[in-house]
Amino acid sequence: MGFRCGIVGLPNVGKSTLFNALTETAAAQAANYPFCTIEPNVGRVAVPDERLDKIREIAGSKVEIETQIEFVDIAGLVRGASQGEGLGNQFLANIREVDAIVHVLRCFDEGDVTHVEGRVDPIADAETVETELMLADLDSLDRRVPNLVKKAQQGDKEAKIEASVLGQALELLRASKPARMVKPKDAEEAKALQRAQLLSAKPVVFACNVDEEHAATGNEHSSRVFELAAEEGAKAVVISAAIEAEIATLPAEERDVFLSDLGLHETGLTRMIHAGYELLGLITFFTAGPKEARAWTVHKGAKAPEAAGEIHTDFERGFIRAETIAYADFIACGGEAGAKDAGKMRSEGKEYVVQDGDVLLFRFNV
Repeated sequence: MGFRCGIVGLPNVGKSTLFNALTETAAAQAANYPFCTIEPNVGRVAVPDERLDKIREIAGSKVEIETQIEFVDIAGLVRGASQGEGLGNQFLANIREVDAIVHVLRCFDEGDVTHVEGRVDPIADAETVETELMLADLDSLDRRVPNLVKKAQQGDKEAKIEASVLGQALELLRASKPARMVKPKDAEEAKALQRAQLLSAKPVVFACNVDEEHAATGNEHSSRVFELAAEEGAKAVVISAAIEAEIATLPAEERDVFLSDLGLHETGLTRMIHAGYELLGLITFFTAGPKEARAWTVHKGAKAPEAAGEIHTDFERGFIRAETIAYADFIACGGEAGAKDAGKMRSEGKEYVVQDGDVLLFRFNV
């Protein structure tokens, strides 16, 4: 399991440049999972993780297989999308299918590209897209919540839960605030909110597209976006679509030097992925053997059988136990045998909560 991100943005903010750079990066990656164009506007990219490189080296695995992230270049948006203007219906349908939204915002002043609104104001751009999502949700909840309230008053327990959490969402939307600011009081409300598939409840990463000069430090525009993200429970990253496009064309061995010359430690793509993982509450666990070392993704709080199910449903159904080594112990002990000799391999049962970086070997019987 990776996750599916929809890339959105107004015209001429660098959205297409960024998406093209991402797909070029994918095409250049080693072909355990070669870049796959599922549709003209969908591509998968391997998630970089230095830990996997070290695990493979110690385990002597022939290949390593990263977990994947899927990027979707969402259809363009215009004002009135919530009412079906332009490609509005397609835009909203595509947003509904993604796990998170990467909202590309223009944070550079110069250049020959004219902004569609005639000015550079990333906050106003963010509000334009957000408003269309909120209007679509508002229209939906205005019709749904009164019916849920009636059912709740008649003793329907599920309707009572939905009326409570969706009522909160409706109040926020009427105050021009996104539904992702709702704070469910328990797991049942959280699930009810998720089932509602509200567009403005989708986690958001604001990608501040800056010029090359400000790729390492950001600028005044991106600082404002970071403030907005903090207010709305979103994430923000500084990225230069132009730099990402150039990196994508370089041989792997030249990329670190190129980044270092720009004062960067990692690509914007890597920062964007890490922000998305944190936002969605995702963690990575590993499996390692002679044939392959592999990274897998689960939600934070997942128990061992659920993690086993990511590999194969038979593993989850017939789960017995998980032989577990923490990443730091795997490295320090020189692999599985050393960790076992040092007493660092643990046998965990069905209630074990998987930790980020765990190296796992599942025992199962079907």
